[in-house]
Order: sequence, then structure tokens, then C-alpha cells
Amino acid sequence: MCGRRSALIVQLVMRSILINTGTELLLGDVQDAHLAFIAREILPLGLRIDERRTVPDSDVIRRTLTELFPHCEMLFVTGGLGPTTDDITREMVAESLGLELYQDPQLLAWLQERLQVRGIKWTSGIARQADVLAGARVLPNENGSAPGFYLKANINPRLPSPHVFVLPGPPRELQPMFKKFAMPILKSIIEVPLRVERRSYSIAGMGESLVEKAIGEKVLAIPGVELGYCARPGEVEVRVIGDPNAIQAADAIIRGELGLSIFSDNDETLEEVVVRLLKQRKQTLATAESCTGGLIANHITNVSGASEVFLAGYVTYANSAKNDVLNVELKLIDKNGAVSEAVARAMAEGARLRAASTFGLATTGIAGPTGGSDEKPVGTVYIALASGNSETVAKKFVFPTDRETFKQLAAQAALDLLRRRLLKE
Repeated sequence: MCGRRSALIVQLVMRSILINTGTELLLGDVQDAHLAFIAREILPLGLRIDERRTVPDSDVIRRTLTELFPHCEMLFVTGGLGPTTDDITREMVAESLGLELYQDPQLLAWLQERLQVRGIKWTSGIARQADVLAGARVLPNENGSAPGFYLKANINPRLPSPHVFVLPGPPRELQPMFKKFAMPILKSIIEVPLRVERRSYSIAGMGESLVEKAIGEKVLAIPGVELGYCARPGEVEVRVIGDPNAIQAADAIIRGELGLSIFSDNDETLEEVVVRLLKQRKQTLATAESCTGGLIANHITNVSGASEVFLAGYVTYANSAKNDVLNVELKLIDKNGAVSEAVARAMAEGARLRAASTFGLATTGIAGPTGGSDEKPVGTVYIALASGNSETVAKKFVFPTDRETFKQLAAQAALDLLRRRLLKE
């Protein structure tokens, strides 16, 4: 779970609200990608998204705009600027502000030329994208056909309103438009932005409560710092926000208390860190997975450039496969059980030898919900790491949870074991 554990002491410049339009968002067909992007872009200006609303393509847009106008100084509206009948955001904003819509001949000519070049047949609905709100500044769309708009605060003297940015729905259109055209406007509005900085730290091998125990009171004792946590399977994100001097003080505490448990401070995933470290050392990896079913290999191969360091992944679920593929002796399995430190070690060593890699990383465990015992309860997993220049190490973990979460936790623990080893190389 994610949350903020302190009140924000930094005074923000303007209250900002985001409205996402689109029935598809409320049906679950599409996930919102705008909140995270816009929030990160505006934070250096001292702006925060104080509230986010998601509304359908209906008259609810107009009612929501009217409701929120008195409660913010900055309003971002996304989606509903296309050529189809459900794209009504442009009209709803115009009605809410009491502004006329007119067809811009330059925009219309640009649209016609754009479609002709692309060989797209012209339809009457496309012309709607050339409609402009009176008094609005057009934000060009260099990656699509629907322009965005900026409307200054109180653009209609009879209707008090905030600064309004109306932006297209597709992220590949919104994001470059926002950076190139909306941000300069925002910077001109906020002539002396507050110096606000945000840093995040990804922590492996520690639960959220332990992380908070280690750093919480010390960081919160720094004036002007907001501290938050977000827990995911196998990792915790620590987030601090404040002025640069306060963030520097918080950084010293977090690094001093958490140390090697911090695997990233720049949003790298654990697998990205592992691939980067392997590349730097010109070392290679092979995996041998039983209970994780290839999830470690999947994580690694999701990283661009993994082919330089990842040689092979063996999913040896059955005991016979452990013997045939990795040369794990059946008598070793019979004596210790497939879920054991001895078998995990043998799997890691077998993978390394077969692939001729620098490291062999192995998992064997009981994902559940059945198959456990008093000695080896559901959630038990052994993770082993083999290398050519040192003794194979193995660790036991117990993750009593559902199968999918168990696999994720085991995969993260395995990658973290390798990461820590690479940092000692």
C-alpha cells in the first residue's frame, strides 16, 4: 500500500486539479497515464495535483468543471478532443466558461493537408478538431490531429475561473505537447516558483514497517519535508518532498540508515540494476527456476540489452528435469526433498556449468496453497547463487501468501541476492 505519513509543510503556489475524461477509463478498458506524468512535470514549479477526477464522456464533464472552478487556481483537463461524437470536452469547456466556439481556418487547412498526406479520407467529424474556444491559446499537436488549448484565469469576466489547460487523451500526444507548449506557459504564470524537490528510493529486503522504523522519526524531524512510503511485492519506495536543503539532509539519513538495501534512487527496477551491474563487470548469468516458473528470467529479459549478460534460463519444475537438465542427482532430491538448500545449491551450480556463465541463480520452493508441511510450510523457498570464484550461497525465505505474490517475492529476493553479491565484487 502507498501513503503519505506526514503533513506537507512546504507552502504550494496554487491548488491544482486534474480531470480525466473518458468513459473507457471508468469501464476499466484503459488505464490513466496522465496523473503520474503531469504531477512529476509540475512539481519543480511548486505545483501539486491536489485532486483528480475521472468522468465519463457526458454532461458530467460540464457539471464537474463548474463545480471545481472555485476550488483551484490551475485545472488540467485531458481527453475528448477527437473527431467522434463522444469527443465532447471542447464543447463542455466552452459551455462552462460561456465562450463561443469558432472554426479556425488555419487549423482546418492544416488538418486537411495532414490527412491528405497520410491518405486518410476526410469526414465531416474531423473538422470539429479545428474548432477553437474564443480567447484560447492553441497548443499545437505535433503527434496527432487534435490541438490542445490554454485559457487564462477569468477568461470570461462574468464567470470566475482558474487557468485551464485542455489536453488530448493519448499519452504520445499529450506528453510532448505538455513539455513543449504547456510548461512554458506554466513557468510564465508562476514567475518565482518555489524550490521543491522530490526524491525516491527503492528498497529491497525490508518491509514497510521496518523501513519506517529505521528512518521515519529522523526524517520527519527535518522542517519542510514530506515523507511517504509505497509498498510493492519485494520492495518499498520511500519518497521525500521538500526544499533542496531539507532533501539533502533527508538523503543523508536515508542512505545512512538503509545503506545497501537501497537498490535505486532513479526509478530503476531491480532487474535493470542487476543487468547494469552485470554489464559493468562484463559478467553473465544463467537461472534455474522451479517454483518461480521462469519469472526471474522474464524480469531480466524485459530489460533492454539483457542479451549481453543473460545466457540461459532453465525452468526445471519436475524432479526429472532437475536431473536431466541441471544434473541434480536424484538421490540428493530423495534425501533432502526438492525444496531444500542442497537442491537449490545443486540447481544453481548446474545452471552455471551448463551455460558456462559467471553466475547461476536458482529457486525451489512451495508456492501453495497445497503441498506444505510442518517442516516446510507453504511459502518456503530456497534461493541459491553459484559463481566460479567463491562458494555457492543459499538462503531460506518464507513468504506465506498467494501463488502469484509468492512468485514475485521469491523472484525479487533472488535478484536482490545477486545484486548484493555484484556490489561486493
